[in-house]
Amino acid sequence: MRKRSESRWPPIFAVIAATILYALLPPHLTLGPRWLMPVLVAALAIPLAVAGPILSGRDVSRLLRTLGIALIALVNLANIASLVLLVRALVTGVPKESGIGLLYSAAAIWFVNILVFGLWYWEADRGGPQLRLNASKRSADFMFPQMLSPSCAPTGWMPMFADYLYLAFTNATAFSPTDTMPLTTLAKTLMTIQALISLLTIVLVAARAVNIIA
Repeated sequence: MRKRSESRWPPIFAVIAATILYALLPPHLTLGPRWLMPVLVAALAIPLAVAGPILSGRDVSRLLRTLGIALIALVNLANIASLVLLVRALVTGVPKESGIGLLYSAAAIWFVNILVFGLWYWEADRGGPQLRLNASKRSADFMFPQMLSPSCAPTGWMPMFADYLYLAFTNATAFSPTDTMPLTTLAKTLMTIQALISLLTIVLVAARAVNIIA
């Protein structure tokens, strides 16, 4: 029986988009020079994009998954650092930010937060995309509506990256689960961290930016 597979290009494009948004932040909100993050991301993403579809085997799969988790963690930590630096700039007033500049920085950090947690959910649920697509018996970390009502979904439906990205978007806007429920401690922890980052970005940073503009 031929194993099912999922294209890795959507998550790779998400990583690229997140890296571009991060690189376009003001210099005082990034760690190191602008080129550092794209270089680190490329060093991890290129092996995943090239070797993933070609190589096979349990050990190789574990190595590639480790690289994927390291890549997501790198972008996530960089984004959190940018938020901390932005909050520090607000508190200390150095450097002085314009309202438009603050709003742009907050929006970029918020969108990166959605992209990176979409990647976390996609990689975490049931041990990752390969185990999930090939009938893994591991308990689900997320309960999607299609899993509760199979008659409303195509035969053999399984969540893809777009489903996890939508989950990340709704959690970042509602600060809580909407149509997809977290079932495990890992899923609940990830959703809590994402909601906290989103809440801090919107309430503290974006509200301050709107106040300055007004």
